[in-house]
Amino acid sequence: MSNNAGFSCETFAHSGGNVAIFTVHGQTRLNVVGIETMRACTAGVAAMRDDPTIRCAVLQGGPDDAFIGGANLRELQALQAHDAAGFVGAIHEFCASLRAFPVPVIARVRGHCLGAGMEIAAACDFRACDDTAVFGMPEVRVGVPSVVEAALLPHLIGHGKTRELVFRGHLIDAQEASRIGFIEQYVGSDDIDDAIAAAVGDIVEAAPNAIRLQKRLCNGWEPHGVDDAITGSLAAFAQAYETDEPRQYCERFFSRRSATAKS
Repeated sequence: MSNNAGFSCETFAHSGGNVAIFTVHGQTRLNVVGIETMRACTAGVAAMRDDPTIRCAVLQGGPDDAFIGGANLRELQALQAHDAAGFVGAIHEFCASLRAFPVPVIARVRGHCLGAGMEIAAACDFRACDDTAVFGMPEVRVGVPSVVEAALLPHLIGHGKTRELVFRGHLIDAQEASRIGFIEQYVGSDDIDDAIAAAVGDIVEAAPNAIRLQKRLCNGWEPHGVDDAITGSLAAFAQAYETDEPRQYCERFFSRRSATAKS
């Protein structure tokens, strides 16, 4: 087992080879992530990349009841225009490490999967969730646009549904996420580990070289221009910090949460 602050990896022997379990350890009960957590996750995945015994990987959140609840808003609030791109770039680098990982990565989603969490899940090869899962892209509600691997969403759920999610910033439940095509396996709360085990078993029983070749081919099937859209969005994120909106809207979010907690 490898373990860094913000990330851990365990490997389990399967009949056909090893399976890696990647766990993101963020902050708060929603498992929100900041720049150091993302850097630790990227380094942790990179450390496993060249292990030829790994046949499949599963990505999950540290608390069992939360996948990734988005970026740490306290860190977002403190950003300036000159360091904003670096913050969101760290999220992109983790997503890129998952997309480049040589074998399939399955997202195991329970609880909140918001903003950066949804982008990270989109960077996985496919996604399984149970009925506790909640999804959304609420960035505009805290003064910033949805960027980096949000560019993968139109390919997964269509342009119209992507625009609805990023413009409205509302939440959807697991059933709706499955209906629109973001989730490939939607199961009850007691069945997610069985669903993951079945998917892992199918992958591990397949020919290992063919699986690695297939992963490279699948990445090549993504629409041309996705990578340009991802990297180009870094500048748009920084532009949000040329105004005072991120600070103002983060403050509004925290004020509303405080008022709700007191009521």
